[in-house]
Amino acid sequence: MRRVTRGTWTAALVAAMLTAGSTACTGGGSTEGKDAKACSNGTYAWSGVRHTEKLTALAEPISFATKVSSYRAHLEPVKDAVHRPTVTGVPAGADAAAVIKALGTHLKVSEPLAGPSETDRSVEDHYFEAATGDLKGAYYSWAWIGLVDADFTYRCANDVPAKGHVRTWDRAGSGFLSCSSGPADRASGRTAARETCPGGSKATNDA
Repeated sequence: MRRVTRGTWTAALVAAMLTAGSTACTGGGSTEGKDAKACSNGTYAWSGVRHTEKLTALAEPISFATKVSSYRAHLEPVKDAVHRPTVTGVPAGADAAAVIKALGTHLKVSEPLAGPSETDRSVEDHYFEAATGDLKGAYYSWAWIGLVDADFTYRCANDVPAKGHVRTWDRAGSGFLSCSSGPADRASGRTAARETCPGGSKATNDA
């Protein structure tokens, strides 16, 4: 798992790092049929790239009757919280890791996308810790993952192009906010507020 983007969120999930790659691919099998030719120097064309964010874990409602200096929230996985990178239609001569690496190159990501061996750890116990020195009232805490979907066509010389789909993620993290503040910037945060904050809280406006 990987650290939350650019240090703007704490208690981030950490991702294993993949080395930066090119559009070439090596090793692996193919779903294009037994007669497909292996090719390690083909080119990818990408389409339908989508970035979505999903809530993966949620803390029980948090409330402080008096001011406290710190808090440790236990985040429980929500439904369908397990995420694993997948690649369908892997070309002959390629493997899933190479396809994901090629997508990262296409997107010019600053950190490698999650690879085939990675699993989002929201399914396991983890916590969010806050230490602001001035906590009072109702709060909410949650974890999220930023998914990336893309379709690809892999072409090698004059062979029939191979087509497939990638689902992976580029970032993941967690948050802790007051229910008395406005709606969270993240879609997952707005969902979390709706699930745990008291009715009528500012955080639930437009959530």
